[in-house]
Amino acid sequence: MDEPALQAVRARLADARKVCVLTGAGMSAESGIPTFRDALTGLWSRFDPMQLASEEGFRADPRLVWDWYAERRLGVRAAQPNAGHMALATFAARHPTRLTLVTQNVDDLHQRAGIVETIRLHGDILQDCWLNACPRGRHCEPGAAAPAQPPRCSECGNLVRPGVVWFGEMLPPAALDAAQHAARESEVMLVIGTSGAVWPAAGLAQLARRAGAYVVIVNPEPSEIDAQAHAVLRGSAATLVPALLDGL
Repeated sequence: MDEPALQAVRARLADARKVCVLTGAGMSAESGIPTFRDALTGLWSRFDPMQLASEEGFRADPRLVWDWYAERRLGVRAAQPNAGHMALATFAARHPTRLTLVTQNVDDLHQRAGIVETIRLHGDILQDCWLNACPRGRHCEPGAAAPAQPPRCSECGNLVRPGVVWFGEMLPPAALDAAQHAARESEVMLVIGTSGAVWPAAGLAQLARRAGAYVVIVNPEPSEIDAQAHAVLRGSAATLVPALLDGL
């Protein structure tokens, strides 16, 4: 651990009136939730990611995709927030107006740690939604669908799908707008556990820096956006995030 760099970032965090935090898959991996690529193991290793995480793949084989997400959901429900999640939640509770949390993760670990108001860029793996707009113009809840794998409407046949953003889909506009606003308004931006390879989320660090924020990247390995950072701290989220926030 680079102690002088750590203390320099702590000083910035202590003085900041607005802190934006972006978390990626590395944050949840330490709780035992595999990254998207790492989840393609065992039985699933023979499938193309586009087959399991795209509308086209789902339409081609709904049951296959549904079963993969069912397995991932079991892993999310079994996982627990780690020390990094808890440190962020404690800081947010101590300073209710200072921290805005943006996540690329589709699990609910930040929420279970205590940060209910989380901006979720890529959706929620534990929620369902309809695949198509209802042809009858009704607003039925997906939970009313007839049980199957996947469930489908007993009247029109509309399929239920996981409430996540798939390849080729746009991010939820409200979530992206809120994340970009938080990045622009921040005085310090922490980017934790992301490779910086997925856009437009990866562009938030550059957006924050251009607006005058002090950008810090926390990641065990080099990321594609390290050049946007004023400080890069090498290490795990579960170790470094508490070290950065404890006592602030």
